[in-house]
Amino acid sequence: MLTLLEKERQRHAKTLAYVVMPDHVHWLCDLGERVSLSMLAGHFKGRVSERLRRTIKAPGPLWQDGFFDRQLRPEEDPHAVARYIVANPLRRGLVTELGDYPHWDAAWMGNG
Repeated sequence: MLTLLEKERQRHAKTLAYVVMPDHVHWLCDLGERVSLSMLAGHFKGRVSERLRRTIKAPGPLWQDGFFDRQLRPEEDPHAVARYIVANPLRRGLVTELGDYPHWDAAWMGNG
């Protein structure tokens, strides 16, 4: 996803895993030192909204206010969290094979 790559090039966040669902996005990232999570989420939502309005003429608000965040605890395995994130389309019944869902990636798994 281009906006996530922009954040990586700007050193605002290193994307470890993501999945774009029909009504929300899960993004596991390592936050950069010079950026707050609020600023990162706001910029991400703004850029995506701008592109959707330009390409598909999406009307009205595209995002709910705010966002939900959770910091990984030291004992949590980031690989397991990434697997959980990218398996969302399977749990929601959108596909029967993860490889059939095109809107995800994980640093350790690959979607290509």
